[in-house]
Formats: sequence, structure tokens, C-alpha cells
Amino acid sequence: MLIFILIASIALLLLLIIKFRVHAFVALVLVSLLTALATGMPINKILPTLLGGFGNTLAAVALLVGLGAMIGRLLEITGGAKVLADSLINKFGEQRAPFALGIASFLFGFPIFFDAGLVVMLPIIFSVAKQFGGSLFRYAFPAAGAFAVTHAFLPPHPGPVAAGDILGANIGLLLIVALIVAIPTWYFAAYLYGTFLGRKFHLDLPKAFLNSAPINETAVLNPPSFRKVLFILLLPLCLIMFDTVLNTLSVMKIVDGSALWVETLRLLGKTPIALLITLLVTILLLKEQRSVEQIERICDNALGPICTIVLVTGAGGMFGGVLRASGIGDVLAAMLADTGMPIIVAAFLISTALRVAQGSATVAITTTSALVAPMVSASTGLSEFDLCFIVISIASGATVLAHVNDSGFWLVSRFLEIDTKTMFKTWTVQETLIGLVGFAISVVGSMIL
Repeated sequence: MLIFILIASIALLLLLIIKFRVHAFVALVLVSLLTALATGMPINKILPTLLGGFGNTLAAVALLVGLGAMIGRLLEITGGAKVLADSLINKFGEQRAPFALGIASFLFGFPIFFDAGLVVMLPIIFSVAKQFGGSLFRYAFPAAGAFAVTHAFLPPHPGPVAAGDILGANIGLLLIVALIVAIPTWYFAAYLYGTFLGRKFHLDLPKAFLNSAPINETAVLNPPSFRKVLFILLLPLCLIMFDTVLNTLSVMKIVDGSALWVETLRLLGKTPIALLITLLVTILLLKEQRSVEQIERICDNALGPICTIVLVTGAGGMFGGVLRASGIGDVLAAMLADTGMPIIVAAFLISTALRVAQGSATVAITTTSALVAPMVSASTGLSEFDLCFIVISIASGATVLAHVNDSGFWLVSRFLEIDTKTMFKTWTVQETLIGLVGFAISVVGSMIL
């Protein structure tokens, strides 16, 4: 009966989102409530369970996403993205301009979401493509693929943060492992594939770009230096290393984990603190480009677009809380354990099915994480690395087979002026390659570590 309720709840969720166009946040809350009622949960425990799942997820996600959005928006408005791209293109030269655009997008994609990052970088990509010539695929897909990879795999993006929280993974270690997986994934699935497409298919610059007036991407007279931008992007990674490295040294008994200096440095390396410090440093470094009032307004405007993402993620955590409290997750864990299927494989397949059915990667990641969490809890011998690779496996499944129910699919199609048939042959294939390569690396990594 519990498994039947699980299947019915997921089917209802997909039906509401796909068929009746109910917003994912509303659909998740409604299905969570109905699932709690259907499983016979005591009436007086339903609301605390819903609020507990929602609040616990938001506690981990909202802070990271909000701080990351502010950092990304400050770099965007002050011209940091253009400085990054121009400097890398000058460094790598004309022949490697696609590689330089991809690296710039990868670095810029760390704090900023896929759609926002793509919108900021596209005018720069178009200008470079017009200057050097050739198919637009050669320039656009390595950059767009970089944003897709960072959005799927790397904290502080909401999907991996929510999955890491639900499964109990260390966010700092997850960031490092995800970064190690993301770099080769981008190179093989986005850069090499994008350059291959550039040789095979010709794509003209969008008519909207060619017919428009010259674009001043940043409208900044005094943009930040390349060193400033790079320092801002690398600072949180360096701070987070404090926590991860010192935790490892403490476990190995090389340092005293209870020492005040160790605890202090580890506190600075906690992801929310690291991002807060990075935001403060960003504000100080960019004061020359904007006044204090303008910086305050930029930070305020950065929070508006992320509300939907944060609420959907929290609602996914609510659904997961109901599944855990009702015992459905334990039953599913027992069933999958009987099949002998490794958790990392089951997580990828479930996430893929949800991604294909309803399109939202965030919904697929949070729902899958909630479904496999009991399996993870019941399994003995899982290391911290195993948990990170399971999170990446889930994120990989939520990336493959992007099609017409994915907003990112239409965003790329609309801005690059690519017809739907060609999008299936190019963008859907690239997204699938990103998911498969990331999954393959995570499986190998879990076997080695």
C-alpha cells in the first residue's frame, strides 16, 4: 500500500505540473499534504511534519543561494563577467576563444544561476563570434555548457546544496569533489562537443543581435581588474578548504581538532560563513565601481529572482519529510536493496525519470534525494566521499535529456535562434553527455575512494 501511495503521489505531482500547469511549489505542497493523509499520518502531526521538512531544507539552502546570488549580481553589474572573458581571450588567443569563453563562464557560473549567467555572457559571446567568425555553436555551447555543469553540480546552487543536506553530505567536501568532477565533465561534454558542433553545423549570429545597436554589456566606465574578479571567485573555494583540510587532518590525528585555532579556521571554512566573507570582500573591492546606495540596491534586486527556486527547493524538502515520516522511504529502500542495485545507480535512474517527466532539475534533485535518503541511512560503510558521489549522481540524472518541458531548453533556443528540431540534435545531446559523463566519473570515483 505504501509503495502504491508513493507511485500515486509522484504521478499526481507530475500530472499537476505537466498537464494542469500548476506551479511546482504549489504542486509539491499539495501532494505532500495528500500523501501525509493517504499514509494515515496522525492529523496532529501532519502540519509539524510539513513545516519541519520545509524549514530544515530552507535552513541549508536559502542562506547559500541568497549570498551566492548577491555575489554573482555584483560581478555582473560592475562588469566582472566581461573583464573575465576579455582577459582570458587575450591570454589564450583567437584560436582558443571558445575555450576562454567556457572557462570564463565556468568561473562566473560558480555564484550565479544558469539563466542569469547565460543572459549576462551571451552579448559577450555574440561579440566574440562576430569578431572571429565561424559557427556560433563553437562559441556558445562551451559557455552555456559551463553554466549547465556548475548549476547542476556545484554548491551554492540549490540542487546540490539541497541534496547534500538531505543525504547528510559535508557541503565543503561536496564542493571540492563536485569541482573535480565538473572540470573534466565540462571539457569532454561541453567544450569538445561544442567545437565538434561548430565544425559540423553552421549557426549564424541571431538576427536580433545583428539588427540591434552596438551593445554596451556593462555600461561601466571603470570595471574591476581581472585580478579582482578572479580573487573574488576563488576566495570562497580557498576558505572552504580550511574546513575540509583541517577536518581531514583532525581525523588523521595530525592536528588537535578541539584546538581553538582549528575550530576558528574551520568556522571560517563553513560554506555560509565563507560566502558571507566573500560577499563582504566583494562589496569592499567593488566600491570604486558603485556607490554604497547602488551596491545595496544591487544586492536587494539579486534576491527577487531566486525566491521561486528557494521555495520549490523547500517544498521538495517538505515532500521528502513526509516520505521519511510515513515510512514510504524505508519500504522503497528495502525494495531497491533486494534488487542488489547500488544506491548510486538507483539514484541516477530515479533522478533521470523525474527529470524527463517534469523538466525541473531542482524538483528532480530534491525529490530523488528524499527518496534515496532512507537507503543511504540504512546502508553501512558509506564514506563521506560516497555521499558526495551519490549527490553528483543525482545531479547528473537531473541534467540528461533536456527537452521541451525544461525552461533552459527554451532559453537557449530563443536567444540563439535555434529551431526545436536542431535543439534536440544539439542541446539535448549536450545536456545528456554532461549527465552521462558526470555519472560515469562519480561511479568510478566511488569505486576508487
